[in-house]
Amino acid sequence: MTNLTKETPVSERLTAGATAPDFTLKNAEGQDVSLRDFRGRKTVLYFYPAAATPGCTKEACDFRDSLGALQAAGYDVVGISPDPVGKLAAFAAAEGLNFPLLSDEDHSVAEAYAAWGEKKNYGKTYQGLIRSTIVVDADGRVAVAQYNVRATGHVAKLRRDLNLDA
Repeated sequence: MTNLTKETPVSERLTAGATAPDFTLKNAEGQDVSLRDFRGRKTVLYFYPAAATPGCTKEACDFRDSLGALQAAGYDVVGISPDPVGKLAAFAAAEGLNFPLLSDEDHSVAEAYAAWGEKKNYGKTYQGLIRSTIVVDADGRVAVAQYNVRATGHVAKLRRDLNLDA
C-alpha cells in the first residue's frame, strides 16, 4: 500500500530545500512505515533496483556496516525498492540488515522522488528504478539528492559528502 499526498510532484528531480514527499509503505515485516515516522531525525532514503542482486547487496551491506557512524551523526537509513515484502524479509535476514527496507511495488514513491524513469541496458530502453539517495533533514526537507549513483563506493562517498569522515 502506498500513500502519497495529493500535492506530491511526480518525476521532477528533487533538489536541496524541497519538501520531501511524504509516503507510507510496508516494511519487510508487513508493517506500515511513513516518512513522518522519522521526523526530528535526519533520514537517508536510498532507492535500489532489486534485493539480493550483487550491486544492491553490496550497497545494502555498506549501509549496514556504516549504520553505527550514520546513527551517531543523527541519521537513520531506509532502503526502498520495488520488491515485495517477502523478498525484502528474506534479503534482510540473509544479509543481517539492521535498518528498514520498504516495499514500493507500484513504484509510486520512487516516481515521486524521481528515482523511477528511463534506463538503458544492452541497447534496450525501458522504465525502471534509478539508483538514488535522498537525505531528508529533521524538518522533512531535502538536504541532499543524488541520482544515478553507483552501488560500489556510494556509501563511502555519501559519508564524505555528509562530512562524517572528516
